[in-house]
Amino acid sequence: MVTSLSRIKAIVSKELLQLRRDRMTFAMVVMIPLIQLILFGYAINTNVKDIPVAVVDHSQTALSRILVQTVSATNVVKVTDYYYSIEQAQTAIASAKVRAVLFIPHDVANRLAQHPTVGFGLPDGSNESLVRPIAHWLVDGSDTMVASSIKSLRNMPLAELLDKPANRTYPTFETTLFYNPEQRSAVNIVPGLAAVILTMTMIMFTSAAIVKEQERGNMELLITLPLSSLELMIGKVVPYIFIGFIQLFIILGMGKLLFHIPFGGGLVALVVATFAFICASLVLGLVLSTIAKNQLQAMQMTIFILLPSILLSGFVFPYEGMPKAAQWLAECLPATHYLRLIRGIVLKDVNLISMSSDLLWLLAFTILGLAVAAFRFKKTLD
Repeated sequence: MVTSLSRIKAIVSKELLQLRRDRMTFAMVVMIPLIQLILFGYAINTNVKDIPVAVVDHSQTALSRILVQTVSATNVVKVTDYYYSIEQAQTAIASAKVRAVLFIPHDVANRLAQHPTVGFGLPDGSNESLVRPIAHWLVDGSDTMVASSIKSLRNMPLAELLDKPANRTYPTFETTLFYNPEQRSAVNIVPGLAAVILTMTMIMFTSAAIVKEQERGNMELLITLPLSSLELMIGKVVPYIFIGFIQLFIILGMGKLLFHIPFGGGLVALVVATFAFICASLVLGLVLSTIAKNQLQAMQMTIFILLPSILLSGFVFPYEGMPKAAQWLAECLPATHYLRLIRGIVLKDVNLISMSSDLLWLLAFTILGLAVAAFRFKKTLD
């Protein structure tokens, strides 16, 4: 058969016309690269700044206050809380209220007087074995980028206090990393991977749920059944809840076996948090299925949700490094809240009461989303 350019041109014209009529596909063609450009160019920032930290000041002197101001002036950290004891500070780190704590001992003035500097050596009469860091950082090591940023302050020069350059042989601050002292990336990635995979599969499965029934011609049968819209929506999502738990235990089980991921939390807390997240993700998929006209559009909308969930939730890039607008958008995504929950439970053994705000947000999102999906489904039937 001889190839005809006119026939090829006709097919091309037909495809272009069909693409123009398919507004959802055309919107994805434009929006996906646009969103990625904005996220990577504006929202994603590997240079972490304004990390929320707390201070435990046992000195309560002008010197300690100047030390806090000097640390804040680096813009790497931002002091958001003050605590009276180390125990309170550790609880705040575990519940992710702060990412690190600066502990200033009562003898900070003596430590500063004994601290050597470049070109000046030890002060007269000082014993090298007695030289101690001026203060102490307690850091949440579960996020390796945040931990590395705070560790960069270890040899921070204190020009305002010493009026001399720092000595790297004798660090300014001592640093202790909690939850991931070896700074292994797998410890941070594996729990977060559970959030990403569940987001992708749960939304993908249910985003095509209603559309699939329409394409198979089963919608007329569903209409005639004595089911309310809400009952149908619940029946659609229940089987996938079990699939979600199977995926979770595969990820965490293999993570424990292959990468030696510590599991310090309670199983009940993990099940409750995961159940809330799976329900929120499934309901979001149902809402998308009431919007999509076919399974291709449902897949496109899934990608539209998945990309921000990966990039803005804190899975790859630190939440603290994003601008406020991106953080507000991240707070709207279920993955952001579940990421805090699963890392807190698995790595830090935090109870759900300490992270109740994230859990309640997921439950509220599920209820609202289920109501929207049921309303839109009824509207479609009309």
